[in-house]
Amino acid sequence: MKDYRNDAMMLRQIIMDHYQYPRNHSLSDDESYLMRHMAADSCIDDIKVQVKIKEGVIEDVRFDGVACTISTASTSIMTELMKGKTLKDAQGIIAEYNKMIDLQEFDYEVLEEAIAFVNVGKQANRIGCATIGWQAMSEMILESEEEND
Repeated sequence: MKDYRNDAMMLRQIIMDHYQYPRNHSLSDDESYLMRHMAADSCIDDIKVQVKIKEGVIEDVRFDGVACTISTASTSIMTELMKGKTLKDAQGIIAEYNKMIDLQEFDYEVLEEAIAFVNVGKQANRIGCATIGWQAMSEMILESEEEND
């Protein structure tokens, strides 16, 4: 993947595309999905994230709710990134994303379009928006691992 970290226009386009046309933006009635309800104290973000995990592989990820541009776009990108990944690979991607948000060295190649949020760590008021869906995913991965231990 091309490194867009220094292309502000491309980063904005990725965010706007995922905000206007969010991927996996509906919930499933299938009870085999794990689900997390996440709500922010400081803004409108109030979403539900679902994941279907089978034999240690993420089969599907979905979300719905009311959320700002950053939250919607970051969660949309996260849903695409997680599908088909093993739980270990998913945790690795989440760890790299969190390093990026924390302004640490990170592997941009594993983040694909999630690098659109490379500058969010410089805006403290946006960190929660950019991580709310990712936090839900992380919690559900841990829950799944605990259930299978």
